[in-house]
Formats: sequence, C-alpha cells, structure tokens
Amino acid sequence: MIRNEHPQGTDNVLMDLGFDDAEELTAKAALALKLNTLIDQRGLGQTEAAAITGMTQPKVSQVRRYKLQNISLERLMQALVSLDQQVKIVVQPARRAHAPGILVAG
Repeated sequence: MIRNEHPQGTDNVLMDLGFDDAEELTAKAALALKLNTLIDQRGLGQTEAAAITGMTQPKVSQVRRYKLQNISLERLMQALVSLDQQVKIVVQPARRAHAPGILVAG
C-alpha cells in the first residue's frame, strides 16, 4: 500500500518549514545572494566590503554566511546601492495566479 504522508509543498521551503517570516527571509536571501555575488566578482574582502557598503565587518560576515535574521531588508538594499546597483520596489495588485506577498527578482 502506498501512502502519501508528505503534504504538498510550496515553492518556498522556508514557508514549508513553518517559518513565520518566510517571505521576508526569502527576500533577504535573494538580496544577500546578489550582494555576495557582487562581493565575489569584485574580489572584496569583508573589511573592504564593509567600508564600501557602510556595514560593519561582522554584519558583512553575517551576510556572507546568510545569517540574515538581524539584518533588515532596507540595509541589504542600501548595501546593493552602494555597490552601484539599482534596487526597484514595485507595488501592484495581486492577481489570482499570484498570491499576495513579497517577491525579489535578481
């Protein structure tokens, strides 16, 4: 007998794991991924990245390790801007095909 004991998942693993702030953490992770990619592409050390972004070296270390609970979305966006990126925030009505929520596209 085959039983399906696993509930249907979503496309957000953090939500599936029951995180209350799954949408925010997902958005932070997307921004941190872009930030880390830029840091790697420029060959910056944590101290150099901190000086450019205005973050402290320990905060840069947290971003590098995706420890994002104590870093705001705003701070991540400001860091990206300091690395010559344009950050856009778009607010639009949710459609039936797309549930209301936060989406970050990199």
